[in-house]
Parts: sequence; C-alpha cells; structure tokens
Amino acid sequence: MGNIKRIGILTGGGDCPGLNAAIRASTKTAIQEGYEVIGIKNGWKGLFDNDYELLDYMRTSGIIDRGGTILGTSRFSPLRIDNGPKVVLDEVKKLDLTGLIVLGGEGTLTVSYKMFQMNLPVVGIPKTIDNDVRGTDYSIGFQTAVQIATEALDRLRSTAESHHRVMLLEVMGRHAGWIATYAGMANGADAILIPEIPLDEVKLEGLCQMLKKRNEKGINFSVVVVAEGVLLEGKTIVREFPDTANRERRELLGGVGKVLGEIIEAKTGLETRVSSLDYIQRGGTPVAYDRSLATAFGVKAIALIQQKKFGEITALRGNGISSSPLAEVAKGIKKVYINAYRVAERFFG
Repeated sequence: MGNIKRIGILTGGGDCPGLNAAIRASTKTAIQEGYEVIGIKNGWKGLFDNDYELLDYMRTSGIIDRGGTILGTSRFSPLRIDNGPKVVLDEVKKLDLTGLIVLGGEGTLTVSYKMFQMNLPVVGIPKTIDNDVRGTDYSIGFQTAVQIATEALDRLRSTAESHHRVMLLEVMGRHAGWIATYAGMANGADAILIPEIPLDEVKLEGLCQMLKKRNEKGINFSVVVVAEGVLLEGKTIVREFPDTANRERRELLGGVGKVLGEIIEAKTGLETRVSSLDYIQRGGTPVAYDRSLATAFGVKAIALIQQKKFGEITALRGNGISSSPLAEVAKGIKKVYINAYRVAERFFG
C-alpha cells in the first residue's frame, strides 16, 4: 500500500438530510491533509461485500444540498454475523486505513463503540432526525426534520380552522420526542404528546376534556402533534416487517396517531383527522443549519483522526464543536429535556 495515508467513510442506519454534506466535508478536508479517502458502500455491509469507491473532489462536489447519502446505507450489523467483527478488522487492515469515520445514529454508533473496544480505529459523526444521540446537543438531520414537521403543522392548522376539526399529526422520533416537542412549540400546537410522558388513562381523559373545552369556548379547532413512540395506556403501537439485511423480523413504530384519533373522536364527539409524515421527514434537501453542522462535524472528524482520538464522536456543545466518548452514546438514548417541553406546555389548550 506504500506510504499513502487512507481513511474510510461509511453511513449506517436510516438516511437523513445532511449526510452528503458531512461526507463532502470529511473527504475534502482529508485530501487537503494528504489522505486518500475510501467510501464504503451501504454501511458496514460494504466491508463484507468488498464494495468500495475512491472519494475525491469530483465525486464530492455539488452534493452539499443533496438528501440521502451517495454511499448508500443499511442497518446491517457486523455484531449479528458469525465472525463479523473479525471481518471488519481484517478489511480495515487490508485497506490500510488510518481511521474509519462512521456516520450513524444511536444504534450504529453503539456498534462502533463495541468495535472500538476490539481495537477498530473509529471516529463517529452523529446523525439522526431523532436527535437521541448522547454527547451532543444536536445531531445532523434533526433541524431539517423539525422544519418539515413545523411546516406540516402550519398547513394542518389552516385546514383544522376551516373545517372545525381536531387535526393530529404523527411524527417520527422512536422513543424520544425531540421532533414533536420542537415542531409543536414552533407551531403553537394545542397539545404535544411524547414518549417521555406516557399517555395513561388520566392524561388521555385530560387531553379529551381540554379539546372539548376549547370547542365550548368557541375555539372550534385544535392541532395535536404525537410522537410515534408515545406510550398509549401502557403500550406502544408497532407493526412487524422483515429485515432482510439482518435476516430477522423487526418491529417498526407507527400508527399511534390513527389509534389516538379514533379515541379522541369517540370520547369528545369532535371530528378528528390524522396525518403522518412518516419517511417524508427523512428525505430531501437539508436546511442551512444541518449543512453547516455537517460541514463542521466533517472537519472535526478528520482532526480527531489526525490526533488519534479514536473512540470519539464529533459533538456540538453550546456554540462550539468538540468531541464526546462513544462510550457515552452506548449508555442509551438521549431523552427530551423536560424544561424544553414545559415551555411548550404553557401554551396548550
């Protein structure tokens, strides 16, 4: 392999806006610093399929505003494959990589931490619309998802008011209500329902009474935003689907909006309609904030590799770019800060 220094880059887990901006920044910064950059296709799976491409200025030009990832992604995990970690380590050695940059959410970065414990020279870049990665204030993709959800809520409000309805919007976020909280706050939603605050029988009754009182006061419309992972009377609403990459069946959150809408209409007598943004939140052009954050994270990732600070993720702390240990990410998801929710709650009803 000679004296050429190389780094690898892969994107794992779900796609989100801003991935290409981070790939661009990491690649161009690495080239400026004398590295060759190997793009690994379709997440960890590319290391098993020997599916790589050389990333250069030409390949990464004009992609800062593109959604998705030019490298492809998957939820494939080497930890679920017999001898998987050894395959990863052997391939990284064969490619003669100085370091590997992994763009991922909580799941992918937890895998990265476990691989780091096996001596993989890995640096993480946090990306997820859910914003549930510990160790950073924001992850790539979150601000775009909030913007999309806010615009949807704004549009639903005009329909709710025109038709005198309760309009309910279900948003993503898995088991953390960041998107629901911030989009609902920005819209002035009349109620925001998040996984951190289970919707038990008492709270459900309170929600219905609040909606009825609004109607009695002459405010004959309401907008409610609900996170997909809300506990509805002790249960999360899920559906199963086949995960062919990992040869198993996975549970996919979704559908709580429809169930809740039927309950609200039955209990209040108010005409209720439900919408779900689903994958629309994850696709398309990243907002300026996510492009800038991804760019800063991409530059920082190369600095961490140069400093041999492996086992770290790039992080936003306040207004500064720093790093946090992957071990922090592996402790579990980051829940919504309750003080942020309380600010939004002041304007319910």
